[in-house]
Amino acid sequence: MKKKKILFVCLGNICRSSAAEAIMKKILEREGINEMIEVDSAGIISTHRGQFPDPRMRKYGALRGYEVNSISRPVVTEDFHYFDMLIGMDDQNIADLKKKAPSQETARKISKIDRYFRYHNYSYIPDPYYGDKKDFDLTIDLLEDACEGLLEELRNE
Repeated sequence: MKKKKILFVCLGNICRSSAAEAIMKKILEREGINEMIEVDSAGIISTHRGQFPDPRMRKYGALRGYEVNSISRPVVTEDFHYFDMLIGMDDQNIADLKKKAPSQETARKISKIDRYFRYHNYSYIPDPYYGDKKDFDLTIDLLEDACEGLLEELRNE
């Protein structure tokens, strides 16, 4: 497997993408290949720049052994050149990423996370921000499935 650089993207980078980053890092560590894949996360908007993830995502992630602790930042033009893959959580994230992409070539790096689901039949990762524990648990369930599926795809390249 050749070294890959992956950026997970959601709206504010305080729930879904930060959790995806933490989950993927834990999976890579478990598999002993964390040196082969670089993972980061960012948001479409900069409202939460410099903030830790939502305390509820940190709490529910920690209950499953994930350290959801990345600092929120917005997607910048350089991300399209640096990362091999930019993975959005929903259709709006994908549309926004495509608008931000500096070229057609960099836009080809964009994909939606649902393509990596192995067991769940969702077309996106729901944003748990206005929800409760069950919404955060669902988000984590979906992200675990997608991150495992993403690793499978990377291994098959």
